[in-house]
Amino acid sequence: MARFAWRAGLIVGGCLTGLAGIPAARADTLRDALVTAYQTNPTLESARAQQRGVDENVPIARSSGLPNASATATYTEFVKRSANSYTSPERALAATGTIGQPIYSGGAVKNSVKAAKIRVDAGQADLRGSESSLFSSVVSAYMDVIRGEAVVALNRQNVHVLEVNLNATSDRFQIGDLTRTDVAQSQSRLAQAQGEVRNAEATLTNARESYIQLVGKAPVDLVPPPPLPGLPASPDDAVRIALDDNPDLIAARERTKASEKDIDVAGAGRLPTVNLFAQGGYNDYFGTLGGALPSLYSQTETSAQAGVQINLPIFQGGLPAAKRRQAQATAQATMETEIAAERQVIAQVRSAYSSWKAANDLIGTSQVAVDAAKLSLEGVRAENSVGNRTILDILNAEQEYLNAQVSLVTARRDAYVAGFTLLAAMGHAEARDLNLDGGVLYDPEVNYRRVKAKMSDWGNDPAPEAQSTRTVDTPIQDGNISAERAQAYDLDADNPDGNDTTMGPH
Repeated sequence: MARFAWRAGLIVGGCLTGLAGIPAARADTLRDALVTAYQTNPTLESARAQQRGVDENVPIARSSGLPNASATATYTEFVKRSANSYTSPERALAATGTIGQPIYSGGAVKNSVKAAKIRVDAGQADLRGSESSLFSSVVSAYMDVIRGEAVVALNRQNVHVLEVNLNATSDRFQIGDLTRTDVAQSQSRLAQAQGEVRNAEATLTNARESYIQLVGKAPVDLVPPPPLPGLPASPDDAVRIALDDNPDLIAARERTKASEKDIDVAGAGRLPTVNLFAQGGYNDYFGTLGGALPSLYSQTETSAQAGVQINLPIFQGGLPAAKRRQAQATAQATMETEIAAERQVIAQVRSAYSSWKAANDLIGTSQVAVDAAKLSLEGVRAENSVGNRTILDILNAEQEYLNAQVSLVTARRDAYVAGFTLLAAMGHAEARDLNLDGGVLYDPEVNYRRVKAKMSDWGNDPAPEAQSTRTVDTPIQDGNISAERAQAYDLDADNPDGNDTTMGPH
């Protein structure tokens, strides 16, 4: 049910493109960013290719239990023969063919195949984790761009207000109503605000470049993301879901199972092996065998043998026991790693839940601070007009209002990112949770089914080619935003419940 809700949420995200004065056709949604990254990100493409390599371990392990055949041919010219040899040939062609079939290998092949299959499952869980990690990074970059644009817009608005203040202060100084100190204070605040604009623009530039690195294209008028559905009601619920669905924990559990099979593989080294074999040979001496009397000898001959070979190890210098002890130690290490992964997941989920709740609470308090700072600024200006407040009081009130607005923008960004991080830790923020069109999702099981039973020595795949997109042609980013984009941000909107995790231009 939670996964269906998440899909529905992303569908809603594709509809939130109505921005003030901005053409909806040019806007990017969070779903657009996630889909583009899913299809073109090189880190994810590399993880998929690595998983295809892991798939090949199954036919590699199975090959040890399949029949094997080989043939050799040797042509020899006897350039110098012994003086005492009267019948040796001058030249010879020898050909040999051998077929073998392992019958019993002490369980080594069977357990190697089982271990390889289990590691395929672990690799597929790792691939899920790679997708989740990428999506978390994309969401963070998406929200960073939106926050950066909002902060730039707020600081530019603040510069405009301070410019008006400075002009008004200078005019009042000219008529003797204010002092040079008041003018200097206004000039100082304006210069500081202009510097903050530059810093905000640099931060926005970095956010846009990070977005390009992850998504592969420049952000275009990002719209507010959809609300995050399927979030847990309590940290206990979140931990319970994560223990079942977190891909990193699933991968650790599968590797523990595989390492237990490795113990049996190592132990098979001290058990007997049984092989069937058949061999045939052909020799041709080209009429040169027998020296002066070649007619007395057959110039061609064939031979064939078949049998059963049993190999019973008796003493190998302690090698099998050492390998088994080594496998046991490795298995224990993977068990401990599984517990460490479980601890990490529990801590990560609890921490993400706490951060998400705290960020949501901060949205409410930040909204109160914005409303109060706005009211305070209006009051200080009114009191200044009757001589009860100084220019410095107005400047301080304006700075407090700006700080409150920036804090609100940051809180909304942090709440959304923390919520998505929580979903990722629970194992519910992956490609299978997205409502993508049919045929787009990458299914690692398809390649595994394709190769698991292959036996041909010539079953090659096409030469590898990079699938991800390059970013060398993307435009260099800056911290500028259009006037229409700046006006689209309205951070004074009512937020009565303090639980709104959306942000962006409205």
